[in-house]
Amino acid sequence: MAPGQEPSMGQSTGPEAGESAYATIVARARMLLPRLQERAARTEELRHLPPETERDLHDAGLFRMLQPKRIGGSELDYVALVDCAELLGQADASVAWNLANLASHHWMLGMFDAKAQDLVWGRDADALIASSFIFPAGRATRVKGGYRLHGSWPFSSGVASCEWNMLASVVYSEDEADGIEYRIFLLPKSDYNVLDTWNVTGLRGTGSCDVEVREAFVADHMTVAVGELAGGPTPGSNVNPNPLYALPVFSLFPYVLSGVALGNAQACLDDYAEVARHRISTYNRAKLSDFQSTQIKIAEASAKIDAARLIMRSACIEAMEAARLGRIPDTATKTRYRRDGAFSVNLCTDAVSMLFAASGARGLFTTGVLQRQFRDAHAINSHLAFNFDTAGTNYGRVALGLPSENLTL
Repeated sequence: MAPGQEPSMGQSTGPEAGESAYATIVARARMLLPRLQERAARTEELRHLPPETERDLHDAGLFRMLQPKRIGGSELDYVALVDCAELLGQADASVAWNLANLASHHWMLGMFDAKAQDLVWGRDADALIASSFIFPAGRATRVKGGYRLHGSWPFSSGVASCEWNMLASVVYSEDEADGIEYRIFLLPKSDYNVLDTWNVTGLRGTGSCDVEVREAFVADHMTVAVGELAGGPTPGSNVNPNPLYALPVFSLFPYVLSGVALGNAQACLDDYAEVARHRISTYNRAKLSDFQSTQIKIAEASAKIDAARLIMRSACIEAMEAARLGRIPDTATKTRYRRDGAFSVNLCTDAVSMLFAASGARGLFTTGVLQRQFRDAHAINSHLAFNFDTAGTNYGRVALGLPSENLTL
């Protein structure tokens, strides 16, 4: 949320009780910002979340914002993920990225078979779950009582803090007529190895390392088919009837992380405006705030960021309203969600790039936050979910009457 902007309770959170819980979570997230800003450099140096940051997020209840109430979670509407990621992203994009990722997995676990939920949350309701949803990275085959899984998956954010991992894989059959299936597998950390591969330029503090699985057995109830997450009832619906757990997961996947880009861009804009208010040009001693170019840059960047916020939140709110009415979005709507998720993050990246260029040599110093905001913006934008060529092509195909090429929708 932009500075001074109040949460739009009536629009985003439904019943009064939900509004109160939402306001509490947002307030707790806001209170963390100063200490997260202070730790940002250390978070990058560690290449994963500092233990005290992880503890702060637990204590604030942020990891459990989308977890079912029956487990002690807040069970907030989906838009809370965007809003909280935006807030934390104003302090440190790496922290926001891990928070949003790991919180979303509580939401997804609520759609698994109740046996899987009981196994994970019965041991520890605070247990964190990592993921990698790159289906071709794994290979699974059907065996008695479950599946045999192996593969090597990149980009498992926050994995060092997690007791479990959701890994996506293609399921192959010996009978070619059966084709292939996309499925997600939930494994304890004893069943996979973490490879220290996260040496990168942006989102350095996310610890998004590779994970490797060698011939692990995964029981039926610890898996879920992608087709069961396309909207409507899921294997977990009997114990979690809230429409939150009937949302189409991969259609809305961009909004798990889009708030991070939003918060990072808003912080970049706020910092640029603050410097411009007081800075004097090195060359002619004129105030930067008097330059028309400075004023235009602020106007353009803020318009992009405000538009991105509206797009992100509107998609999440629309999807929740549809789920409450028992409606499953059609393919055209699902591809629009993916299109808008990519487009809105691209707007945020454009805003940061423009402000970085307008800042001149100030952005070159590694001691400043601007260079980190620039690096993080482009690291966020590199995620496949935000590739507009991919999302836009699929949207255009469906709009022209051709079949969707995204097999997860």
